[in-house]
Amino acid sequence: QVQLVESGGGLVQPGDSLRLSCIVSGTSITEISGLAWWRQAPGKERELVAGITNGGSTVYAPSVKGRSTISRDNAKNTVFLEMNSLKPEDTAVYYCHDREHWGQGTQVTVSS
Repeated sequence: QVQLVESGGGLVQPGDSLRLSCIVSGTSITEISGLAWWRQAPGKERELVAGITNGGSTVYAPSVKGRSTISRDNAKNTVFLEMNSLKPEDTAVYYCHDREHWGQGTQVTVSS
């Protein structure tokens, strides 16, 4: 049974950085063709933030491109999302997704 567990969220100030982690269990991430981070802000639809294939290709939402980096550590079976220059509009619950399974999410709140 594949499980995705996110961590690393929290309350930060505008301009701060965060690194979110998604630990995958039940399978090797090398067997997963693509992993992605999504987010959902209150009252809004869930949106794709960034994705990475098992070949290392990446894609980013325009709103985070240039200040976010998605990466994967196959040895740790973990996917990361590093976000810099955080803005209040980045406030959301961030979810890890492998095209079939979702994690429980981790809350990111950007506020002064």
